[in-house]
This record gives sequence, structure tokens and C-alpha cells, in this order.
Amino acid sequence: MRRLIQLLAILTALVLLGFFVAQAKFGGGARLADRTTAPTLPPSALEVVANLDFPPGNIAVSPGGRIFFTLHPDGNPPTQVNELINGKPVAYPSEEFQHPSSTLPSFQSVLSVRVDQQNRLWVLDHANYGRGQPRLLAFDLSTNQLVHQFDFPSDVAGFLSMLNDFQVDPQGRKIYIAEASPIRRTPAVIVYDTIERKARRLLDGHPSVQSGDFLIQAPGRDMIAFGFYTLQIGIDSIALDKRGEWLYYGAVTSDRMYRIATHDLYDESLNPTALAAKVQFFAPKTLSDGLTMDVADNVYVSDMEHSAILSLGPDRKLTTLLKDDRLRWPDGFSFGPGGWLYVTCSSLQHVLFISKEHMRANAPYQIFRFKPGTAGVPGQ
Repeated sequence: MRRLIQLLAILTALVLLGFFVAQAKFGGGARLADRTTAPTLPPSALEVVANLDFPPGNIAVSPGGRIFFTLHPDGNPPTQVNELINGKPVAYPSEEFQHPSSTLPSFQSVLSVRVDQQNRLWVLDHANYGRGQPRLLAFDLSTNQLVHQFDFPSDVAGFLSMLNDFQVDPQGRKIYIAEASPIRRTPAVIVYDTIERKARRLLDGHPSVQSGDFLIQAPGRDMIAFGFYTLQIGIDSIALDKRGEWLYYGAVTSDRMYRIATHDLYDESLNPTALAAKVQFFAPKTLSDGLTMDVADNVYVSDMEHSAILSLGPDRKLTTLLKDDRLRWPDGFSFGPGGWLYVTCSSLQHVLFISKEHMRANAPYQIFRFKPGTAGVPGQ
């Protein structure tokens, strides 16, 4: 009996030690001061596009006005990629594509989509945080047929990676991907060449792609799991200017935005140290999820802590455009035709590390749109 008591005491001590080690590594985090101001647009500027039973992830609107979006994979939705038709989600390109298959091309775990200027819908599949096969797929929107597939090698997107968000250059050749790495916390930028079919992992662990030590204060909930794990996410927010010359990016839980010239990202003569020297600090930002840009080089920032959408102009100053309680964790952006900017609200405070009953009780979830005053390239 004495030996059993000693064994239980040792096990208890090991469990407590493990908890405190995990808390020291993954817990804590400061609260970022509110950087929003009085919004320049009234709440009436925000128009509901869709009410959904499951929270949306990202969105891409074609020049012709077709609306494609994902349902956030952490919400365990019945379909992954959808087209909004008559206000309702319809599985795209088919119902069969929505479920993993060992014999046919199919989706595993999709978060991000984009429409390029070659009329293709690109779909980024992080494959359950790299536990499956991360891949990139493209569909020709004139035929709705799969026209491109690339499976990322494990040295580019391996186990516990997360291919989170991405942008496509105007020529449809270079794709810039944010590897957020929320579990391993080894984020990076991935550049994929659609012609050469080659992917490179860059800025791996560079300070500009790393999370800051911040705690997300989503409305009604601090984003802490299991009582100690602070949700801190590396590079996710990512945007490309209309010329494809500058990539702007930042970690979700960082108060800084960076940029780098795209020609430096595909200059293979630059070693990691030389490439790191090309990164520029651009401006302070809020904690953010999605980014996009308009044709005047304004960067739009989704602030999930304060249910707000802001812009960063070429003057590098933050302006609050909208602030509305309906913006529950504004997430993905896409410009559409007519100067509309679409935004999904994934409401992740009602999704992550919480019961499915709670998530369903907080439905419906929204896609909105508004006109910021300057147009952008549809699909981006």
C-alpha cells in the first residue's frame, strides 16, 4: 500500500509538473490596447449577404459576382467549399468532393479560397493540420472542372502545419501562402510556382511571421483552451497589392504588420539571412485575422477583438471603417464587382475548444458586404 501511495504521489507530481511546464510555454499573454477609433461608416453600410447554419471560413467573389466560401473546418460542417446560390450554400464543385476519398480527388480540411484573374477558383487544403496530405487545387470557373492539383511535400508543409490563407499574383503564376503553425508554432511563408510546380518554405521562424505574446480578447471570451493554452497564431493575415509587387502580412496575435517585395521571395540566390534582411516593418496593427487590399494600396484589417474593420493607408495610419457587434470575429475578405468588399464572420469564440451544442445555439452565422469607397480586384 505504501508503494502504491508513493507511486500515486509521483504520478501526481509529474502531472502537475507537466501542467506547469505547458502553462509556462503555452500560457499567459498580454492584452493589446484597443486601437480602434470612431468608425467612418455607419452600421447601415453593412449588408447581410447570407445567414448560415455553420460559421463561414474564407470567401472569394468572382468578377462575375459568383460567391464561393468555405465553412470553417473547426465547426465540423457538412460541406467544405460552397457556392452561394439564391442565398443558400450549394456544395462546390459537387457533393462528392466534400468528403475525403482514397480513390478520387476530394477535400480534406479546407479553410481558404481565392479567385484569380485567370478565372480559376483556388482551394487551399491544410489536411487537418498536416495530418493528411496538404494540397492546392484549382477549378476552371467556366467549366467547374479541376485543372490543377499540387500536393505539398512534407519538408514544406508537414505534420502539424496549417496552410491558412493565401494570395495569387495577377499572372496566376505565384501563390503566397501563410503557414500559421498554431500548434508547433513554427510559422513560415510558402511560395508556390504554378508553372514549375515547385514550392519553397521561406522566412521559417522569422520574427515577422511569429506570434507576439498576446491574449485574444474576443467579445464574451478570452481565447484560452483547457485552462492554460493561450491561442497564439503565427502568420495568417496576408495581402498582395494589385501589381503583385508587395506582400503584406502579419501574425494573428501580433501588433505589427510587415511587407516584403515579391521579387525577393522568388530570388533563389538569397540565403535565409539575406532574405530576412529584405523584410520591412510596415505599420502597427490590431490583432487581426484576414487582410486584403484595394487598387489604391489601402490594406483592410479584420479586428476580431473589437468587432471592427480597419484600413491602413499608404500613410501607414490606422482608420476604423466599421465597428458593429454583428461582426463576430470578422475573418476572411474578398472584393467583388461594383466596389463591394465581402467579409465572413467565423465567430470563433463560439467554435474553438467549445461544445458543438454551444456553436449551434449561436447560429446563424453571417457573411456581410459593404462599400469602403475604393474598389479592389475581385476574388482577392
